[in-house]
Amino acid sequence: MSMGASAPIRRSFNRALLAILCLGLVLVLTLTALLPLEGPFGLVLALFPINVLIYLGAGLLAWYHRPSNRMGALILLTGVWVFLGGAGNTDVPALVWLGTIAGSMPLAGFVHLLLAFPAGRVRGRISRMTVMVAYGTSLLLEAPSYLFVANPGVPGLAIADAPELARWGGIVQEAVGFVVLASTLVLLTHRLRRSSTTERRVLVPLYGYGIAAVVVMLFAARILRPVFAWAPQDVAALQLLMFCGVPIVFALGVLRGGVARTGELEELGVWLGEAGRTKPEIGAALARTLGDPTLEVWFWVPGRNGYVDTEGVEVTAAREQASRGLEPVELDGRRIGAISCDIALMAEPELVRTAGRVVAIALDRERLIAELLASGRALQSSRERLVEVADRERRRIAQDLHDGLQVQLVLLALEAQQIANAGDDGDAVQERATELRKGIDTAAAGLREVVHSVMPAALTQRGLSAAAEDLVDRMPVPTTLTLSISDNECSPVVESTAYFVVAEALANAVKHSRAGAIAVQLSRAGNVLHVEVRDNGDGGAREGRGSGLTGMVERVEALGGRVHIESATGAGTTIRAEIPCGL
Repeated sequence: MSMGASAPIRRSFNRALLAILCLGLVLVLTLTALLPLEGPFGLVLALFPINVLIYLGAGLLAWYHRPSNRMGALILLTGVWVFLGGAGNTDVPALVWLGTIAGSMPLAGFVHLLLAFPAGRVRGRISRMTVMVAYGTSLLLEAPSYLFVANPGVPGLAIADAPELARWGGIVQEAVGFVVLASTLVLLTHRLRRSSTTERRVLVPLYGYGIAAVVVMLFAARILRPVFAWAPQDVAALQLLMFCGVPIVFALGVLRGGVARTGELEELGVWLGEAGRTKPEIGAALARTLGDPTLEVWFWVPGRNGYVDTEGVEVTAAREQASRGLEPVELDGRRIGAISCDIALMAEPELVRTAGRVVAIALDRERLIAELLASGRALQSSRERLVEVADRERRRIAQDLHDGLQVQLVLLALEAQQIANAGDDGDAVQERATELRKGIDTAAAGLREVVHSVMPAALTQRGLSAAAEDLVDRMPVPTTLTLSISDNECSPVVESTAYFVVAEALANAVKHSRAGAIAVQLSRAGNVLHVEVRDNGDGGAREGRGSGLTGMVERVEALGGRVHIESATGAGTTIRAEIPCGL
């Protein structure tokens, strides 16, 4: 269902277009019936109703898809001039009069079309003057050809028999027509120079065909006919065939997006007020309203300081920079989204801003939906990563127990059995028992290490400060600790995450950075716990290059925090974590 199709404005508009279509078909059939198609010019005259039919279809197509754009109306108006030109070849006196008077009007209408594309409005003083002179040339300077030459086919139209005046009138008309053509060429060339590559894909074929058609219409009789020895009907057929392609070229321009819609903003407002689940999304509505099928709507997510699209997918910097035009949308002074569209082909870029203001409330509603979708995806991804980290940690613990403690305990059990079965004297048994005790002590120490790696006793019993001090004391390189926190300031899960960040950062500094000195700082500002570990090692640490750093980032982000890693090669590594406190 197209946007606004059920609105009263749209229904009335569609009925009006249908009425124009029916009237146009009646005129085409009437013209076909009145033209003398059996004579020597029959085939040429048959091109008139074909032209009118093509103009009718192209004009209605452009007007239907661009209701507020004037290009459709201009195409239909030019079709009317073609109809009157053909009517001058009938036997109905009133139509012959009209056809004789308006015989050159199709050329003026075509110049109007060229200079009004793409919005349907002629902009600029020179362009408006050119169009006015074109109409004056076709209407006023055409008058001597029938006012001063008696034509039996048009009785009562001539006011005097003055062929010389008619000849000079024709010369003046050709001269002024040449000036109109030259002015049109200059204006179109200037527009092409100022246009972008995207615009030229639409404008070059249209302007090229337009210039060729104007040249043929003006000079075919004087240049082509004597050069190729053509008969008059041959020249007329070429002119009509060229003119027949005009609406087709403009229709292609419409379909390629060259005709920018000037609005439908009232209909857009009506559409926003409609209820029902059959409405298209806001992006599709705007694309139809502004006449840009490639238009996208993005939503601003304040927490991320970036955009997401309608699917909740983050808009990357590269994607944002590749946008052809980005118009921010605000509501009550706050940014809620942006419209990404081909502003270069918009005849009135202000319409994008106006449309953004019209749909701002609806856009804010869909922004919340997109933000929820993005949050849902982030939450799901975070959950998956947490499960993966937990599984990986469990596998590591199981492997340590299997490869280390289990083997030690089995060996100790065998040793105990050998002692029980041995018949040695007391001293030998005592010595072997002592060795067994040492093995048990070693196994217990290993068990404590495993337990400590899962959840350090100092952390659970004395808090984050004591656990951090314990870590620093056991470091093999000089390490300083600066504490600006008190015990029990944060929830256990926050302290556990902070401890993990410190432990992982210290381990990386020793194992990978070959640091000679390390500094650890724990502080709290407001409701955020800040953790910083800085070393003077080799640097080069990157998130995603190791499971340790990746796990650290994922654990912090799972609590709504952030991790910043600065690690230029040869300049050491600084890891900063900001973790929201749970209290």
